[in-house]
Amino acid sequence: MTSNSQTIIQEIRQEFEMLLDFVSGDQAQQATADQIERGLFKLLLALGAKLLLLFFAMRSDICSREAISTAAGDTLAYERDTKRNYYSIFGKLPIWRPYFYKPGLGGEIPLDAALALGEDSYSDLLREISEYLGVYNVYHKTGDILARLLGLKVSTGAIESNMAEDAADVESYYAQKPAPDPAEEAEILVVQADGKGVPLVLEAPPEPPVRLGKGQKRGRKKEAMVTSVYTIAAQVRTPQSVVDSFFQQSPTASARQQSPSRSRPQHKQIWATLAGKDAALTRLADQVAPRDGEHIGHRVALCDGYEPLQRRMSKYFPDFTLILDFIHADEYLWEVANALLGEQHPQRLEWMAEYTLKILSSQTDQVIATFQQMAQDQQYKAKQRAQLAKTATYFQRNLPYMDYATYLKRGWPIASGVIEGACRHFVKDRCELSGMRWTQLGVENLLRLRAVAENGDWDDYHQFRKRQRHRRLYDQPYPQQLPLEMQAIENNSSFESRPDAATSQGLDPIPAPDDQAGYYHLPLAV
Repeated sequence: MTSNSQTIIQEIRQEFEMLLDFVSGDQAQQATADQIERGLFKLLLALGAKLLLLFFAMRSDICSREAISTAAGDTLAYERDTKRNYYSIFGKLPIWRPYFYKPGLGGEIPLDAALALGEDSYSDLLREISEYLGVYNVYHKTGDILARLLGLKVSTGAIESNMAEDAADVESYYAQKPAPDPAEEAEILVVQADGKGVPLVLEAPPEPPVRLGKGQKRGRKKEAMVTSVYTIAAQVRTPQSVVDSFFQQSPTASARQQSPSRSRPQHKQIWATLAGKDAALTRLADQVAPRDGEHIGHRVALCDGYEPLQRRMSKYFPDFTLILDFIHADEYLWEVANALLGEQHPQRLEWMAEYTLKILSSQTDQVIATFQQMAQDQQYKAKQRAQLAKTATYFQRNLPYMDYATYLKRGWPIASGVIEGACRHFVKDRCELSGMRWTQLGVENLLRLRAVAENGDWDDYHQFRKRQRHRRLYDQPYPQQLPLEMQAIENNSSFESRPDAATSQGLDPIPAPDDQAGYYHLPLAV
């Protein structure tokens, strides 16, 4: 052990004594809980920095300075110790490593491989925390959170750059990820697709005007194609039960008794890309193929009435039953109700319930005939007749995909709530904040990492990413985690090993963490 390591150890012991005095000394007797908690957090960060610095110093101490052999059989002599900076959650730290070199061959730093360091200065933990925050918050707010919480200054550019680098392996991760166990799947395989516009910056913007004209915008929108695949258990419903639920009407007692618990999607996977419909559906088909099999009894494809999307869904999923999203169909009924009765008419809801029941009972052809006849009746205003004709035409074109009575009898889903929610939450809520404009590459990187987070693959993906990076940089397998390190990482609380620590003092026991709680899936909650 070098004198430098000994010095660091002495400083750590002094700082630990300071920690003890901070919580038990004379001044602590007059302090508030908030003062102690805030001060303790800062002191622990400083202590963590010293401990991590000691770790690096000791690893450098034990690293051999003897000449090394390269993979090609060449010999590199020890040249000097060289420094690199390491930005950790505890702050900026120096790492000194032995550097081996031979003129004409270049140099190597074996300790970088042993420590599994990346190409830049940011630690993997800091990257993962900032990126997890970044997929849900604007980048400058992510920097503000890190500054307030950890006292770190991470620029918006650094966050965006790290996300771009770490999103590069998402496609290969999902390509190698095995399909869910058939025993964990339900019998209905469902695919959904829809589009959502994302505001982009102009690639070659003209000279910006002093003031925008009416209708002018500083950017343009490009469609992000959002896709989803999952399995779900059959849930048989009647048209009337759906109407009762949809319009919040009070069901009868017998209907309540017969109503089953709501089925939930199993192993739902979502994705979004601006590369176009064909690229999105090709990838979706690749995801679907390994999940299909004898355990799947039904195959359903849900989308809205947009013809180009319907044609592509039929092309890429020919064995699936294409269903028009019932919510989109019902929106056309609402437009007719508003045109005929007005939004404040007391009988509008009753009219909607009546015609919705007809649609769900697969009597859409009768509704079409009624609307077409009304559209020819001159007693109605021109706008009313136009809306009747528009809705009738829409229903006529989508009639092959509107056999809702059969779908409900088989227990199939008829509404694309999963994909509608994904378009809103997955894309809109992050990409369409006020004044926000994206480059296509920037939003693709964000959406890839956002998909990893939303699909529940965050930790697994970053383990994969680190292994892939290690092979690229050092052409060797990623170092195995030692049992002691795994124990420290997996140990959520020292109180778990001392369950009587609280009860022995007459206090309520501290509950064990709930593995299902979202908090404990955050990178900081280890």
